[in-house]
Amino acid sequence: MSLRLKTILGIATIEALLLLLLISMTLDYLRTTNYEGLTKRAQTTATLFATTSKDAVLSYDLASLEAFVSEVMVNPDLVYARVLGPENIVFAEKGSADVLSKPFYADQSVSTVEDGIFDTYAEISEGGQVYGRVELGLDINSLNKTIEEAEQRSALIAAIEMGLVALFSLILGTYLTRQLKVLTQAAEVISVGDFEVKVPVKGRDEVADVALAFNAMASNLHEASARRDEFEVQLTELNRSLEERVKARTKELVAKNEQLEQANKEIKEAQAKLLQSEKMASIGVLAAGVAHEINNPMGFVISNIGTLELYVNNYRQLLAAHQEIIETPEGEKRDSLIAQLKELQEELDFEFMNEDLDELLKDTKEGSSRVKDIVQGLKAFSHVDQIEKYELCNLNDCIEATLKVVSNQLKYHCEVSTDLAEIPLTYCLPGKINQVLLNLLVNAGQAITDKGSIFVSSTINEDRIEIRIKDSGQGITKDQLDKLFDPFYTTKKVGEGTGLGLSISYGIIVEEHKGDILVDSEEGKGACFTLSLPILTKDPSLLKKSESHDLVQE
Repeated sequence: MSLRLKTILGIATIEALLLLLLISMTLDYLRTTNYEGLTKRAQTTATLFATTSKDAVLSYDLASLEAFVSEVMVNPDLVYARVLGPENIVFAEKGSADVLSKPFYADQSVSTVEDGIFDTYAEISEGGQVYGRVELGLDINSLNKTIEEAEQRSALIAAIEMGLVALFSLILGTYLTRQLKVLTQAAEVISVGDFEVKVPVKGRDEVADVALAFNAMASNLHEASARRDEFEVQLTELNRSLEERVKARTKELVAKNEQLEQANKEIKEAQAKLLQSEKMASIGVLAAGVAHEINNPMGFVISNIGTLELYVNNYRQLLAAHQEIIETPEGEKRDSLIAQLKELQEELDFEFMNEDLDELLKDTKEGSSRVKDIVQGLKAFSHVDQIEKYELCNLNDCIEATLKVVSNQLKYHCEVSTDLAEIPLTYCLPGKINQVLLNLLVNAGQAITDKGSIFVSSTINEDRIEIRIKDSGQGITKDQLDKLFDPFYTTKKVGEGTGLGLSISYGIIVEEHKGDILVDSEEGKGACFTLSLPILTKDPSLLKKSESHDLVQE
């Protein structure tokens, strides 16, 4: 195949691909835009129609519904309109009789319509109760005809443009090949060993530059041939020593790799010890508060059970008296027993017991539920032991579980409020996330000396979940911000902190979850810590194993 033909085919192919891409994108955009516009128009009309018809449906005003249907049928391309009441009873309908006689099936997309009519509906509801719905059908034949005409015109334009491109490519190819024939003849001369050939240089274009370079190449071939022989000798010697160098380098790399693996193992062991140290410090801070928090509800639960035990004995006496009356026949003895029963009821204060019984059971249930919540919070927080297992988790659950654990330490001098948005599930290490949240909440509480507030929120920012913990405490100075995540750096008094909390939190969020921790603070005006975590729909640990397997295969 000649260069001229390649030039023609190459340019024509590129132009065809670009033109095909442009036309397909344009037609797809036209189709998508019109389909979406029709869908939105249908949904908007149905919703407005349902809103307009709601009062008439609720009041069974059939005359108004007939008028509403007539008004909505004024819309262009509307084939039919129907109002249905409870149990799909037809209140009013207008349009094509053939279409109205067919079963109604709502279309999800214009592209899937087969009968030329886009069917949609909107429910008529009040106070969460559905009382009926409206059904509409829009004719899409005119829209499809417009799109079909656009496709035909695009095909015609493409055909004309391809013909012009082929013509111009022929002219350009002829010009280029005529200039290159001279270079071809000169190359054939050099191939037989004649290095004295010179190609005439005409013009100042790229072909002339190629001719100059060709002449320079010919004049240097003699020198290149001599150097080639010398390089071949050197290459033979280099190949001889290359194998020994590779073996030595491989041995050195193996040794360094073993050193890195040992260092990595030591680092992981140190990290595990630091995490355990910080965990024990956190548990020590919370232990007394949790014990007090469980002790209070259990105290009045036990007290209520004692009272309930007394009431049970009283009810047994009353029940025994009732049983004796039932077994005694009519007569003076039974009347006497009834009188004794009434005296016993007054003595035991039967009415008060009945009223007090509900309160006792309610208080006992609330106390037991409080203990249950505390235990569940501790159980969720203890999930920190499972540090190597990624799970699909709702981070709002982590926030709520941690707040339950730390609430007793904060509630006496902090007003804690939350604003948790609806966020998607993401793969993470829930136990370690709990550890980070606990560190930040404890720090926020310790930063508030008298009375203050802590605000916890969660939001979605593009493809990331952001958790903010903001306090009204003392704030952080500028010189402290740069050192905030350094290991063992702390601004607390001796014995109040290890200096590891924020450092460990940074490692968990940034290194293990590929997220980020941002700090915004001003001295005397509190601080705001923002955790930014990516939304992961696949287990990162499984993904890493798969990638490693692929690398081994390669």
